Order: sequence, then structure tokens, then C-alpha cells
Amino acid sequence: MADVVVTVPKSQWRMWLSEGDLPGEDSQFFSHFWVPHTPAILPGERVYIVAHDRLRGYAPLIIVEDRCTLWPQRACLLRRGGAVAVTLPRAVRGFNGYRYRFWEREEEVPFPEWQTEGVS
Repeated sequence: MADVVVTVPKSQWRMWLSEGDLPGEDSQFFSHFWVPHTPAILPGERVYIVAHDRLRGYAPLIIVEDRCTLWPQRACLLRRGGAVAVTLPRAVRGFNGYRYRFWEREEEVPFPEWQTEGVS
């Protein structure tokens, strides 16, 4: 699978949370995550979120747009509901752009405190 990992910058964490579509919530709207160019990922694969040096969870990808309808200079990954809070038993530093998942799914553990643990 070609799951991807993206980072929510520390300064944008609270704003990102306020957009909704969080674990345990369902949405009737698409949530966009902008990336510089289109990754090799297909609908149904996972988009993982890193923030505050921790893996925070993932959501299933619904649509990939090579040119985002909201920001045509970027590609975007769209999701809608189905988010799951998981982490790894180690730090994961944030980065620009995206990367492909670099761990085994079996390493993931539930993360009930995903919104607040380690958040400054």
C-alpha cells in the first residue's frame, strides 16, 4: 500500500482541530490536506497525520486532486470521516510536504489522548 504521512504544523494544530472530521466524528463535508504535488496514493489508502512530534492518527483517502479546487497551485488529499487515533511508541518529527508510511502497521497502538498529549 502507498499510505502517506503529512504534518500539521504546531502553530496550526488548534485551527486544524476546529475544522472537524476528527476520530469519532462523521462529516458531510470533505476535508482537504494540501500537498506540493500528487503522491502515488489511491482512494481507500491511509493519510496519516503527524503533529507535535507524534503520529496522531489516520483517515482513509476518498479523493486525490492533482489541482485542488480550493487552491489550484497545489494537489490535495480529501477525506470525509473514518479517522482513527493511533500512534507509534516513538517520536515522529514533522516535515514539509509528505512522505510514504515508513513503519509497519502492526507497530501502531491506540492513542486516546491524541488531541492533547505532548501538545504545548
